[in-house]
Amino acid sequence: MPQDPSPAEHPSAERRPAERRVTVTGPPRRTRRPSVPYRPRTEIDEQTTLGHTYVRSLMRSQLRAALLVFAVLVLLVGPLPLLFATLRHDGGLKWAVLGFGLYAPLVLLARWYVRRAERNERDFVRLVEDR
Repeated sequence: MPQDPSPAEHPSAERRPAERRVTVTGPPRRTRRPSVPYRPRTEIDEQTTLGHTYVRSLMRSQLRAALLVFAVLVLLVGPLPLLFATLRHDGGLKWAVLGFGLYAPLVLLARWYVRRAERNERDFVRLVEDR
């Protein structure tokens, strides 16, 4: 029985290049979703529509508080000229109205507004913070 010639002795070994393994690359058939949790802060940083909606909700709540304070301020300060017109000769009463009747409500109004604005911001941060 004749023996097979070794690859070096094979007549076609000189003509045929060494077989190479070919790797085919391409997009994967299945894509997995990244396991990154949803972060609203990313939406805000990337200025997406949803991020814009988050910021707009904060701005609306701040504007609502500011308009309420402005309306109360107009109601407090607006009637003062009419009140002072009726108190023509009593300067001491005018100062009492300005000092006690107006100053105390203005301080209370300012404190309410600052607390409301801080609460709005705290709620917004709680909404978009990373957990």
